[in-house]
Amino acid sequence: MKSAYIEIDPHRTVGSVDDKVYGHFLESNFFGNIEGGVFDEGSPLALGGDGPERGLRRDVIQACRDLGLPIVRWPGGNFASAYHWEDGIGPRSQRPRRLELAWHGEESNRFGTDEFLAWCAAVGTEPYLVNSCRNIDEAVHWLEYTNSTADTAYARMRPRNKPYGVRYWGIGNEVYGDWQVGHRSAERYAEDAREHATFLRAADPSIRLIGVGNEREEWLRPLLRRAGRLLDYVSLHLYGASTHLFTGAAEVDVIAAQSLYFEERIEATARLIESLAGEVGLPQAPAIALDEWNMRHLEPTSWPEPHPGARGGIADRDTDPDAPTDDLRVNRWSTRTMADVLFYAGVFHAIHRLSGMAAAPRMANTVNLINANAPIQVRPTGVVRTATYHVWDLYQNHLGRTVLPTEVESPARRRAIRQGDNRLPGGGFDTRGGIVPALDVVATRSAEGIQVAAINRDHDTIRATLRIGGAPAPAHAHVRDIVADVLAVNSLDQSELVCLTDRGIQPAASYDFPPYSVTLLSFAT
Repeated sequence: MKSAYIEIDPHRTVGSVDDKVYGHFLESNFFGNIEGGVFDEGSPLALGGDGPERGLRRDVIQACRDLGLPIVRWPGGNFASAYHWEDGIGPRSQRPRRLELAWHGEESNRFGTDEFLAWCAAVGTEPYLVNSCRNIDEAVHWLEYTNSTADTAYARMRPRNKPYGVRYWGIGNEVYGDWQVGHRSAERYAEDAREHATFLRAADPSIRLIGVGNEREEWLRPLLRRAGRLLDYVSLHLYGASTHLFTGAAEVDVIAAQSLYFEERIEATARLIESLAGEVGLPQAPAIALDEWNMRHLEPTSWPEPHPGARGGIADRDTDPDAPTDDLRVNRWSTRTMADVLFYAGVFHAIHRLSGMAAAPRMANTVNLINANAPIQVRPTGVVRTATYHVWDLYQNHLGRTVLPTEVESPARRRAIRQGDNRLPGGGFDTRGGIVPALDVVATRSAEGIQVAAINRDHDTIRATLRIGGAPAPAHAHVRDIVADVLAVNSLDQSELVCLTDRGIQPAASYDFPPYSVTLLSFAT
């Protein structure tokens, strides 16, 4: 058994974490997020009636309510770049069916603004809408439709004529990339973002605005110079990469360590935003909105296309274990594993440790909430709460929001850390050497006491001695944990292979953290 030492300072704070870092993302026309996900008009599990709620899946609503969703981004993502919101309002039978340019399908437009906002109200979440940033009039009219109290044509178009009060608005999505409709240069986007923000705020001064950001100074500098005073957030998108579908359990250490890559990139971007904000004279740096992030499950492109399994995960297919691996694709139907739990928890730890920065993430939205590599999988007969559903439950619903300084002495090893889904031209991934601690710990304070969250990335149990304020930690704590085989997944038939277990009050001044686990110790004070 390995040993570690944890020291927590209850008298100082690192910063505070916003509830919105536990946010989510739905994208239209994307691998069952909407149709066959939150919305299924032909299902016996769907709501009826004549309003915008008709077709919303009751079981999905319940799973989302049980978890709690602070904020949900929609309609994209890439989908937003070519989306015209007026296609998705009015009687469903009269809405136009369109070619969809982002994901190369057809969009029925039967799920539009009113359906999304009705779903948000049903689950109790804050909506976050993203416009294309290609037409100021269209963007302002959408805001007028959702929020205006005036007696105007767009306000009168609402089916119930009561303003929705949408507060969070994104100005475009990834427009720095040539895969986007509306791709443009940094200077042009900065000017477009400024103009959109100016007139959106003129229509409703209470809204919060998210500009398109990335990690590059040449993109961020013109954006902050021209539009920084009008933006509350700047977006950042990061993706990890897992090859476990063809390499197996040996990939777990690679998956778990990638949260350190996320932490390094988030911190570097936050420092860059803070520095540039000072240079251009902003009174306050905009916060990071990590409004796309996830662990991609990759597989050889020569394998048969994946399809959703009737009971969850991927439908059975014949795959060649000797297939070439120099050309890989994302498997959007691959379900989340215990290894993913370790990674997600690590990203939450990174957000906690960086919470004292001026430009720290104050919002984060995982890709996606439903079906596509999501915490919730939806099938015709029911809902699967996947492994990562439970890591959200643990951190969002049981951890405090005030972050305390924590020092950890733990076993560690130097290894190549995969730099997310950044692939090399000849195959393989970009990696950089780094130190990966076996035990990753953050501590928080709430009205109930002090909470200590620990990730054991090691294959051995680690016995840790805990001290709080220079004294031994209280003898007992309320213990909750997630422990399972590293590639374990849930399904409709085996719904709790990976789950959050409440172990009640346990001895905890010295605690044995199981291999490949996430544990929360809650000390009453």
